[in-house]
Amino acid sequence: MDGRKGQKGKLFVLSGLMAAVLLVGIPSCSADVFGGTRAATSPRKPRALPLSSFSVPASSSASTSKSIGGKRRQSSFSSVVFRVQGNVYPLGIYYVSINIGNPPKPYFLDVDTGSDVTWLQCDAPCSSCSKSPHPLYRPVKNRLVPCNDRLCQAVHESTQHEGGCEMPHDQCDYDIEYQDNGSSIGVLVTDTFALPLSNKTLAYPSLAFGCGYDQHGWPSNTDGVLGLGSGEIGILSQLRDLGVCRSVVGHCLSRNSQSFLFIGDNVVPPRGMTWVPMSSVAAKYYSPGLATVFAGKQKLADKQTLVFDSGSSYTYFSKQMYQSLLSLIRSDISKTSLKEAPEEKALPLCWKDAKPFSSVLELRKYFRSIILSFGKGKAMAQMVIPPENYFIVTEKGRACLGILNGSDLGLEDLNLIGDISMQDTMIVYDNENKRIGWAAAGCDRLIMSGNSLLS
Repeated sequence: MDGRKGQKGKLFVLSGLMAAVLLVGIPSCSADVFGGTRAATSPRKPRALPLSSFSVPASSSASTSKSIGGKRRQSSFSSVVFRVQGNVYPLGIYYVSINIGNPPKPYFLDVDTGSDVTWLQCDAPCSSCSKSPHPLYRPVKNRLVPCNDRLCQAVHESTQHEGGCEMPHDQCDYDIEYQDNGSSIGVLVTDTFALPLSNKTLAYPSLAFGCGYDQHGWPSNTDGVLGLGSGEIGILSQLRDLGVCRSVVGHCLSRNSQSFLFIGDNVVPPRGMTWVPMSSVAAKYYSPGLATVFAGKQKLADKQTLVFDSGSSYTYFSKQMYQSLLSLIRSDISKTSLKEAPEEKALPLCWKDAKPFSSVLELRKYFRSIILSFGKGKAMAQMVIPPENYFIVTEKGRACLGILNGSDLGLEDLNLIGDISMQDTMIVYDNENKRIGWAAAGCDRLIMSGNSLLS
C-alpha cells in the first residue's frame, strides 16, 4: 500500500497499507502535467498502510463511463485473475503485470490492499522517476481527469487532500506520501486496461489512475502501485461501477510456488473458508476486528486491532504485544542451542544454530505458532500463523524475526498483518458482504467451483 518494499538482496520493512502509507494531499491543480515540474525530496524507509480513512464507494463518474468494448457493461459480473510474481525474501515485494494503453504495454504494479490509488511512473515529462522495469507510461492529453470530476474528489479524500479546484476543468493533481517517506506526485488520467477474466477472455475497461511524474524513495523493481482498497478511486470500485467485477479481492501469496490475485467473486472458494465480519474499528482498512493473540497456549494480549495489508512485507505488532512476544521467544530460545546473530538491517533480531538453517520449515521445532482468535463461543474464528510465516531464513542460514515493533513507525496500537504472515494462505476481502475470509492453501493454483482456474 505505500512505501514499497525492498530491492533484491535487501529487506525493507513496511510497504503497503499499514506499512503506514500516510496519504497526504497537495493543493489541487498545482502543476501542468505536460509542462511544469515540482521539486521534492523524501528519503527511503519502510512503508506502511495509509492512516487516512477510505472514501465510500459511489457511482462511476463521466471519466470512467466506458467499459468492455467501449460500452458500459450491464450483464453478469465476471472475475479478473492475475498471476503474481515476487516473494517476501529476498525481493520483498509481490507484483502483477498489467497491460495498459492503446496499444497495450506491460507494467509491473505492486499489489497493495492497503491503499486506494493505482499509479504509474509517468513521462509527462518526469521530474523525478526511479529506474523501472519498463519505459515510463506516456499519457494522452485528452485523457486527463478534470478537477471537477467526482473521481478527482475521491482521490483527494483518499489522500487527505484539503485543497479545492481553482478552475473546474483544470487537471486533477494528487500527492501520496507513504509512511516510509516514499512519495508520488502526479495527475489523474484515464486509459484502457487489458484485464484477463476467469473465462479466459479479456476485458478492456477505461479506468482512472495516477500518472506520477515526481517519485522519491521508490524501488526499481516495479513501475507503480495497484491500489486495491475499497475507496471510490480504487480499481475495485471502478470495476464494479462499470459492471465488470463485484467489489471482492483475494490473493494467495506463495513462499515457493505460483501466487495469484483475483478481483470479483467468481473465484471465491465455495467452502473451506473461515469468515469474520469486516470491522470498522480501524476506519475503512481491511480489518477483521479485535483479536486475542496467543503464542502457542500463552496469551500475548487481548482486544488487539488487526489490519491485513499486502503492501507490507512484514508484520507489525503494537509495542506491548511485540515486547511480550519477544520475551517469550527469548525465554524459549534460552533452552536451545540457538544464539543471537544479527544480520539483516531491516530485521534486527536473528538467530543461528551450529549448522545453518536450510529451510524456514526447520524453525517449527524452536518457535511457537501465533494464533489470532476472533469472537467467542460458536462464533469464534482463528487464524494460525506458523513460525515459517513470521520468520525468514537468510542466505547465510540464519533465522530472522519478521515481526517488528509498529510503534517505531507510528502505528501505535494498530497491528499490521503483512505478506510474511499471509504466505500460502488464501485471503479474501469481500466488500459486497462486508466480510474477510482466509484458508490455508497451496497457492500453485486457484480453485473455482471445483475446477482448476489457473495451472
